[in-house]
Amino acid sequence: MKNYRPTTASRRHMTTRSYKKVVTVSTPHKTLTKGGKRAVGRNSQGRITSRHMGGGHKRKFREIDFTYNKHDIPAKVETIEYDPNRSSYIALLCYADGERRYTTAHKDMKVGDTFIVSETAKPEPGVRMPLRNIPIGLAIHNIETKPGAGARLIRSAGTSATILAQDGTHTHLKMPSSEIRKLNSAVWATIGVVSNEEHQLLTLGKAGRSRWLGKRPTVRGTAMNPVDHAHGGGEGRQGRGHRRARSIFGKPTGKGHKTRSPKKYSDSLIVSRRKVGKRRK
Repeated sequence: MKNYRPTTASRRHMTTRSYKKVVTVSTPHKTLTKGGKRAVGRNSQGRITSRHMGGGHKRKFREIDFTYNKHDIPAKVETIEYDPNRSSYIALLCYADGERRYTTAHKDMKVGDTFIVSETAKPEPGVRMPLRNIPIGLAIHNIETKPGAGARLIRSAGTSATILAQDGTHTHLKMPSSEIRKLNSAVWATIGVVSNEEHQLLTLGKAGRSRWLGKRPTVRGTAMNPVDHAHGGGEGRQGRGHRRARSIFGKPTGKGHKTRSPKKYSDSLIVSRRKVGKRRK
């Protein structure tokens, strides 16, 4: 991480990532990019469905390959690049048949490395194979939820799941949330930890950087009127007046309130629920 001299109040705690040590090119591969308009929290009628979203810097969308349907064809890593649409770095792969695709880079990936999707490959970082063929104790990412559905789980910077056990047709995984769950052993995953582990240490430092990312200001509920929020009103600063914190819609929020559906279809696959709090191990 890069720190700055405190020449201003916003510079005092601001940190940025050192891209020069990782990123090898400054422009993306043109044929794998496209333009487009971001939804910024609005639905098809233009109404706000997610608050505090809007604006932000214009972005080019990189077409990331999450299907990984080129089996047993080795690929070579040509570049490591920055992607404004995700927290991890991405890598440009050139397959042996000449096709190029983007993939999310793992922690130790560098230019010149080989990448392959194969059931018979040696289990090494960057290799993609079914869960049943991956040894116990290895960290994995880009995990499918159903065979052939494409990578859905563990795609954020610095995250990984750990294989705990092989149980018949299912594999037990420990997720980043500390939850232990079962997945079909036939689904595919990539060995290794997602790149850019320093992402969680990033300090924006000023409101402007949030606006560049498309994040609009958030007003405290206690600063509002009673008609606008359940915490609003009162002369001067007041307590919220309720035992539990509430959202702008009057629903309980925070403080351990469970939002998961009590009869979700995947409950039978959860071996141990996630541990809530600072010490979740």
